[in-house]
Amino acid sequence: MEWNLNHKILIVGLGLMGGSYAQALKRLGFMVEAIDVRPEGIAYATEHGIIDRGYTEVTKEAVESADVVIFSLYPGVFKDWIKKYQGYFHPGTILTDVTGVKSCVVYDIQAMLRPDVEFIAAHPMAGREVYGVEHSDDRIFRDANYIVTPTERNTPDGVEWCKRLGRFLGFRRISVLSPEEHDRVIGFVSQLTHVIAVSLMTCNDYRELAAYTGDSFRDLTRIARINENMWSELFLLNKPVLLEQMDLFMGELAEIRTLMEQNDVEGLKEKMRLSTARRAYFDK
Repeated sequence: MEWNLNHKILIVGLGLMGGSYAQALKRLGFMVEAIDVRPEGIAYATEHGIIDRGYTEVTKEAVESADVVIFSLYPGVFKDWIKKYQGYFHPGTILTDVTGVKSCVVYDIQAMLRPDVEFIAAHPMAGREVYGVEHSDDRIFRDANYIVTPTERNTPDGVEWCKRLGRFLGFRRISVLSPEEHDRVIGFVSQLTHVIAVSLMTCNDYRELAAYTGDSFRDLTRIARINENMWSELFLLNKPVLLEQMDLFMGELAEIRTLMEQNDVEGLKEKMRLSTARRAYFDK
């Protein structure tokens, strides 16, 4: 399907990410509607011009009139939604998502989905440590990365359509990975970092330390203000990969501990030189 400003876009799940998608697409001139269980979220988004119209319940009329449906739901809820409501899509509807894990989601949804509807999965590598449409801001996509995760069930046109969506939203780099490759990458660059941030905050309860922290601690723990419902689900859905990454990290931590025990200054310096060199890969 070619992008057309006459197409209506429906966003299911109007939180931070769904709201930010809505802002970006509305700014481009698309008609954007949304479904969310929070009446106050729908009211806020309508009043602030983030969406054209909103619903707190799924209706056949709202779904069948959409040309594009973007899902911003937890993985389990997403799959249940498709099972229950996919009959409402009109033929040719194209679906995408923002889900943070792929292998356990994409194949299940494509297996149950009607053949006249295409689901092409994607993961916007952007976010904030706050939640809800009230905090949405499409500027979070600028200079960020966007990953498209097709399978053999996807058409070349569907993949190109999804890559173009990433460009519309303003992402700096658009990549294409298999669902499995995506989950391996995300296990390290996203999920492990959240595990470390949570561990830093839970290993010490000296609350008076807040008066003495600097930028290094604040930067390391920014993502420790975490949505426990979403992230616990993501961790467990990608458990084998995340456990492997945690083992690698704990092994590296143990090596540094041994270097310190042995007063191995040169060994410590070599670790730091390696760290500095590798960090340069990630500088924007």
